[in-house]
Amino acid sequence: MADSTRVLAVILVVDVVAFGLAIAAEQSRPSARVETDARQEWTYCVYRPDAATGLGAAALALLLIGQAVAAVSSRCFCCGAALRPGGARACALILFLSSWLTFLIAESCLLAGLVQSAYHTRYRKVFFENPPDCETVRRGTFGAGAAFSLITCVLTGAYYFYFSKSRVSYARREATIGMSPYS
Repeated sequence: MADSTRVLAVILVVDVVAFGLAIAAEQSRPSARVETDARQEWTYCVYRPDAATGLGAAALALLLIGQAVAAVSSRCFCCGAALRPGGARACALILFLSSWLTFLIAESCLLAGLVQSAYHTRYRKVFFENPPDCETVRRGTFGAGAAFSLITCVLTGAYYFYFSKSRVSYARREATIGMSPYS
């Protein structure tokens, strides 16, 4: 059980750090402003340097690592020795499916935020036309990824707890024929 406790601690720490990085990415979203050139002929976007891309990428990677640790240590729920039948196994199955669903949602939100954060408009327009659209990350993109990563953390931790609980001391009973008075 000590090994299960270490694995559970690793999963929770990695997922909580991913949550924190996603929150930090939401707080450090890039901003842009429209400027004109020296001769007042062209307008273009100037982006403030941001850390959202790096923070979002780190959150995405850590969330993936946490889910991979849970999947490898539990042998992806379907491989390995049989689990003890009962409520713990049923809870583990439901939590397994739920954690993967929220994981996919969190990863897609973080990936969408990364793509939007890394994309900077690089074109110019003539001064008297409409100013260019300075695209930035929408408010809440990394925040949604952070929320779903926290939900994934809770579900994955609960899944691994119930998986460990249903794995403990289960031995199949073998069919035997009582040939002696001691059986």
